[in-house]
Amino acid sequence: MDKFDQAIIAELRKNARQSVSAIAEAVNLSRPAVTERIKKLEQTGTIRGYQVLLSESQKEGVSAYFEIRHQCARCADVVEIFKTLPEVQSCHGVSGDMDLLVFVKADSIQRLHQIRETLDAHVDIVKIKTHVVMSEWL
Repeated sequence: MDKFDQAIIAELRKNARQSVSAIAEAVNLSRPAVTERIKKLEQTGTIRGYQVLLSESQKEGVSAYFEIRHQCARCADVVEIFKTLPEVQSCHGVSGDMDLLVFVKADSIQRLHQIRETLDAHVDIVKIKTHVVMSEWL
């Protein structure tokens, strides 16, 4: 990824809905060149998608991060349980005291509690620490 790709990504982070022409002008490249670079960034997985961010008043449900410690030899051995829960948005192996950081979006606090209980009942999971999201700024 060169400086132009980085500049294009920076522009898309500012406003992913801006026109290719506006991005081209901002990064000092032609419109076809920017179009091709964006397409390549999407195809290689550098850009994985675009999203809509709602204001807090428009959001429903509850989000939380679970810090999880397990007793498996590898994280991949315990990850299958997260794939069975549609509310799990992401699952990352992390360094430090915990093994996994799992982001969950549930319809209600009751459903979040059910998910946590499901995870807690798994024989290989030895500790869960829950962080409920109170506010989101970015």
